[in-house]
Amino acid sequence: MSHPDSPSVHATGALLLCRAPVADVRPALPLLRERVLLAPAGDGWSVVVPEGKPWLATGDAYEPVDRVLAGWASALAIGTNWPVLALWWDPDRAGYTLASGFRRTVGYEWLADGTPLGEDEAMRTFAVRLGLDPVHDMESLEALTGPDDDADARARLLGLIAVLHRAGLALPVGLTPGESADRLRAVARVGTDTQTVEWSGWRDALRAELDWVEQGPLAAWVRGPRARAIGAVQVGVGVPMVVWGVRRGSAGWVVAGGLMVVQGAVGLTYDRVRTRS
Repeated sequence: MSHPDSPSVHATGALLLCRAPVADVRPALPLLRERVLLAPAGDGWSVVVPEGKPWLATGDAYEPVDRVLAGWASALAIGTNWPVLALWWDPDRAGYTLASGFRRTVGYEWLADGTPLGEDEAMRTFAVRLGLDPVHDMESLEALTGPDDDADARARLLGLIAVLHRAGLALPVGLTPGESADRLRAVARVGTDTQTVEWSGWRDALRAELDWVEQGPLAAWVRGPRARAIGAVQVGVGVPMVVWGVRRGSAGWVVAGGLMVVQGAVGLTYDRVRTRS
């Protein structure tokens, strides 16, 4: 049951959990065009904490935290071989969005008092894409979708974290769902293994993307007709995403579309850039 002083009632915040080590995640982060904090979070996991509050724009403009984080998760998952899980919460709701490559994102949410709003199929898809145990872990996930007068939204997210803990996730102490964005940032900053990653312009971001592609799991896809075809598709899909995001005032989808365009451009220009360098 939700308590009046529970962080899940008053706080707005978010965490990005990447199913990949820090060394694989860091090169992609500058393309989010936001200053973020990156830290290891267990065996094969990393956690990303926004330095600011990207869901709050200048003046009175406001974009729901779930929409911003969904765009971030999609942006990081595009063109990689690891899934990205966005955990988010505000005074009214809490939930997650899981992005994995070009597949449709899957998500679930709860009201502040813990009332489930998602579909059971979302939890099953969640378990499959993260490679969770289809019996033991699935039972725990299904419990999060049923009525429980003693579990508010924060408790539901903590239950989700407990399931992921069995898959190797180990969040740094203090990075707890339900805390405020300010609290999460303060905790992450003092972590001994925390790295700060910030936007340094499209030129440096493109160079970082080239280095990541050359050394990463997509190296075999960056030359020849296949790479050019994939690059053209990414640019063709990314431009409409950016336009749609601008028209809807959705910063998250502008970032996702922009990242896709940049990755497409990398595929189209890779050989020429490397030849000249």
